[in-house]
Amino acid sequence: MIRDAVLIAKKDLRIEFSTRVTLAQILPFGILNLLLYGFALSPDLKVVGAERSVLEQVAPGLFWLAVLFAAIMALGRSFAIEAADGKLDALQMAGIDPAGVFLGKTAAVALQIFLLEVVLGLAAWVMFGPPLGSAMLLVTTVLITTAAIAAAGTLYAAVTAGSRVRDTLAPLLVLPVLTPVLLGATLATDAAFFGPTSDGTPWLLLIAVFTLLFVGVGMMAFGSLLEES
Repeated sequence: MIRDAVLIAKKDLRIEFSTRVTLAQILPFGILNLLLYGFALSPDLKVVGAERSVLEQVAPGLFWLAVLFAAIMALGRSFAIEAADGKLDALQMAGIDPAGVFLGKTAAVALQIFLLEVVLGLAAWVMFGPPLGSAMLLVTTVLITTAAIAAAGTLYAAVTAGSRVRDTLAPLLVLPVLTPVLLGATLATDAAFFGPTSDGTPWLLLIAVFTLLFVGVGMMAFGSLLEES
């Protein structure tokens, strides 16, 4: 299974490296989202009872919204490649473990999302300027949330792979499922910036539970999903 996962991940990353869609299209889309959020809120507005601005206060939520929308684009592309010309059937006939396919595609998407997060995080910090309190909490939040988004997105992309309206159906399915994950990520990131860092621990545990759930369900159900696609 691990060998198959590595093969699938390498294949997807090789395709992405050759086409560079993430760099040329998805990353600019994410940065544009952040710019629009910044324009929508005045930097002069202050949080009542605090010295920080509204932009600093809402920076974690704006960052994760930009990440989510960019990730949905990356996830849709991941399965659009496989759904074309019967490539999903070819994967099944090749005897590759479905759980390996799921883990491989999840890992490839997670790496792409993580690279997007690094660039978008730097852009958000430059534009919104929140002070960083705990780098460890921030990095842990980003890693666990990335795994959750990639696993849930890969699972639901597989559910809709055979549909003609998969480009619009997949976001409708995955957004409600990821709502608690994004809520937890926003509050944990807020704790990483403004403290206390202990406030972020329960939210990290919540994200971790959802991540394990998505990965477990994906590994068990991916074979059936491939057959139905």
